[in-house]
Amino acid sequence: MPEGSLISFFSNKVKQDGGINFAQGIPGYKPPKELLEILHNVIDTDIHQYAPGKGNGLLLDLLTEHYKEHYSAKKNDFLILQGATEAISLVFTYLHNKIGKKYSVLAIDPVYESYNNLPKIFNNNFIAFHLNNDGTIDFELLRRAIIINNVKIIFISSPGNPYGKVFTKDEQEKILQLAKKINVYVIFDAVYKDLYYHKKPFIPLKNLDENLFYVNSFSKMLSITGWRVGYLIAHKKHMSNIQKIHDYIGLCAPSLLQEAIAQYLDKYNYAENYLKEIRKKLNTSYKLMSEALVKFGFRILDTDGGYFIWAELPQKFADGFDFAIELYEKEKVAVIPGIHFSEKGKKYIRFNIAREEQEIKKGIQGIKRFVGKV
Repeated sequence: MPEGSLISFFSNKVKQDGGINFAQGIPGYKPPKELLEILHNVIDTDIHQYAPGKGNGLLLDLLTEHYKEHYSAKKNDFLILQGATEAISLVFTYLHNKIGKKYSVLAIDPVYESYNNLPKIFNNNFIAFHLNNDGTIDFELLRRAIIINNVKIIFISSPGNPYGKVFTKDEQEKILQLAKKINVYVIFDAVYKDLYYHKKPFIPLKNLDENLFYVNSFSKMLSITGWRVGYLIAHKKHMSNIQKIHDYIGLCAPSLLQEAIAQYLDKYNYAENYLKEIRKKLNTSYKLMSEALVKFGFRILDTDGGYFIWAELPQKFADGFDFAIELYEKEKVAVIPGIHFSEKGKKYIRFNIAREEQEIKKGIQGIKRFVGKV
């Protein structure tokens, strides 16, 4: 087993030797052509120095207006950052200092790699909380896990990664009620909120609670993961101190890219048409891949959003890492072993389905040949 991120390990194989990348969570879609045209024009302006630490003024105005459908948003509730990863790390740094004593961090298993690695960096205990077999939450078990393990921070992502569970309104409200009652902080990761297949996900911002930190980005929404522009929504009780930390470890997100995104969202109705097209493509990819995997003997839970399918291997395969290595060596199709996301994920694989239909079909054929040969 290689050291470090298995996502980097398998995606680098494709970058070096070619093949189909169902491994790394990057989109196989081009950004909106209108956005790239705006970026080209913005290059010739004088927006090449540091942006305001809080963020581009127009972009903050657009975010405030966009989120008014969820709650009475105020401009000062937002902070533009260098992607959702900086937002998560920034909030974690702030909360770690605020809590000031030994505590545990919890996330729903299987977990995105930042959720369990940040606690390791800060020498905190990490708790992976397992869902029921049907993907639902046992809230009494969750309550006990929080209390017994002295949990002070919970990570939630919806739609999720690697398992694209979309938490219902009832589930989210129960988690937040529990967090408030026990005084636990929730970091809610919504980077896939616009990439649902059918039903628009619930956003838990009706009341901007002191226990809730909401993280999002434009990376997946606009297929620009390399631009690194994200944002945080936080209660005024926390925001000024969070921004002070940001001043020293992040300073600002790229000014040129913020301006291009702001102008594009302003001119094109917050990317409405582009998002409709991407959701259509994701829905098609999910349908093609999930139906094929089931035919090949995989077991999957239904999901309704995000980039990924979380699948249990057919019975004749015992180890996800061995499966992934051999699949790439024989068919040049890269996937991620489930062990990267869960101690119980040895027999699981994560498939990135944010690819064009032709590539999905080609990858399916490679998987079919490999599974049939073994």
